[in-house]
Amino acid sequence: MILKAKHLRLGSDAETMAAEYLSQHGLTLKARNYRSRWGEVDLIMNDGDDLVFIEVRCRSGSDFANVAETIDQRKQRRIARTALCYVQENAALDDTSMRFDVVLIEKRGTQTLHNNAKISWLKGAFDTNPY
Repeated sequence: MILKAKHLRLGSDAETMAAEYLSQHGLTLKARNYRSRWGEVDLIMNDGDDLVFIEVRCRSGSDFANVAETIDQRKQRRIARTALCYVQENAALDDTSMRFDVVLIEKRGTQTLHNNAKISWLKGAFDTNPY
């Protein structure tokens, strides 16, 4: 059995939780952990006619403040470039509108993530030109 490092397990659990949360709010999962030479997008989902690229961030309560600020311009450009790669690989998406969201998950206490977490969904968290 291969064991994941604790932080990787937490990240994977947070992505699963975010996907479930967004699905409950009407989004449909298209891809998870999509990678390009530019980087990775945690979740790609449809919200009606919009294609949504989602960055998931998870922190414990003590270091949750300003977690959205950790998605700086450089990270935004990497996500946007990766999003363009995804669209280019899927020609049917050429005329689809895109949005960049962030899901912030605050882990509270020592319980498991699913038992005690606060979720914040920032729609249209950033709008960027990838170049």
